[in-house]
Amino acid sequence: MGTHEGPGPGTTHPWFGPHRLRPAAPADTIRQMLRHELRDTGWPYQPVLPAAPMAIPRAAYAETFRVSVALIELLRRTALETGRTNADRLAAYGMPADEDRLWMDDSFVEERYADSVVRPDLVIGPDGPQFLEFNVSGALGGVVETQSRLSVWSRLHADEGGRTSYRSPYPLAVRAEMFRSLSAELALAPRVAVVGSSQVIGVERRYFEMETDYYNSHGLTARFFEPEELHEAWDCAPHLRHPIGLRNFTIPDWLEVGLDTTPVQDALDNGCVLVGTQTSTFMHSKLTMGLLSEGRPWMTEAERGLVERYLPWTRILSERKTDRRGRQVDLLPFVLGNRDLLVLKAGLGDCGKQVVIGREVDQGGWESAVGEAVGGGTSVVQEFVQPQTCTVALIADGSDEPYDAEVAPVLGPLVFGGRPAGLFCRFFGDGSAGIVNVRGGTSSSDNVVVAI
Repeated sequence: MGTHEGPGPGTTHPWFGPHRLRPAAPADTIRQMLRHELRDTGWPYQPVLPAAPMAIPRAAYAETFRVSVALIELLRRTALETGRTNADRLAAYGMPADEDRLWMDDSFVEERYADSVVRPDLVIGPDGPQFLEFNVSGALGGVVETQSRLSVWSRLHADEGGRTSYRSPYPLAVRAEMFRSLSAELALAPRVAVVGSSQVIGVERRYFEMETDYYNSHGLTARFFEPEELHEAWDCAPHLRHPIGLRNFTIPDWLEVGLDTTPVQDALDNGCVLVGTQTSTFMHSKLTMGLLSEGRPWMTEAERGLVERYLPWTRILSERKTDRRGRQVDLLPFVLGNRDLLVLKAGLGDCGKQVVIGREVDQGGWESAVGEAVGGGTSVVQEFVQPQTCTVALIADGSDEPYDAEVAPVLGPLVFGGRPAGLFCRFFGDGSAGIVNVRGGTSSSDNVVVAI
């Protein structure tokens, strides 16, 4: 069983706690196990890998999920109130025309299961957790990765009875329970369709089949469907149908490689319930964070306090006045004059591709980006949060022993059907901070965070 140790020298923020887990095997053993577990999934090669799970105190772990679940519910209410119908909301958000598809006929079910699969992204700021965005989609990254990392750490750190000195839910176990609940609520057979495509850039078939294999060995019947196969989920004998499932794709990713979404619409029209539903796109939009940060009339004082504590100041970018720390400011002049304090984000986007950190560009570049964004009306500005660091043990290619490094992790609590499902994290192995995209940089790494 892995043993505890102090954080050692460095500048670890108190939120991360006083203890770590020691590496439980030689560097090469850990390296081979981690890479083997995620083989043939499309997950990128990482020259720097974790040497042990990242551990935080149970109170910090519980806070992360308690706040995540509360903010997700507020986010859902905020998104739904922007319009009475899908058409109204599409107009309110200025959504691209490509997103006006894949709706369910039953609007209540459509809205009810929009938040089934969520992963906020947060960093630890000087005063604790700060939620930077909410990824609301059945195509979340980090699920299979967290499952795989936990599997390796369990084999290395468990005692003869299979017990570890830390705690963490397994994402696929929680997602299986989500589907059991979904089938019970809708009185549908617990036969799960995982809908995706290995034609999407950066993913292979095994990535999806790892999930279906898990379900099939844990009491559910599941199958991975490429789009051209999806008719077999409903156009068959009733007892062979897969009436519930996961939308493990995004519309932009499919359109990028020329995949047709019509088979998904046909499945929805023939009674398949695939989560997260298209309504999740409204929750996913950073405009919803801007609305929530500014405050909604129905919010209680306690809810306002929660938002003020855990969400950095975020505003939809436009020429108007708004509140800033208790005083009214003209938003656009304030944004133009305070680039060092702010981050500019497009309403929709992924992997940090539509993000401009003010302090990382010159004034001319900032003014150009802001001018372009304000014309579109679908961007937000957010207060920059300085990520705090913690000490972790890493293994780099060519190293025979783990070594300690200071990293600034981005934490991604997985929440499925309102249940905690594991804590994914990403960081730069070289200790730098910024937009961490595991698929986008040679020094980017990932791990799982456990409670100790």
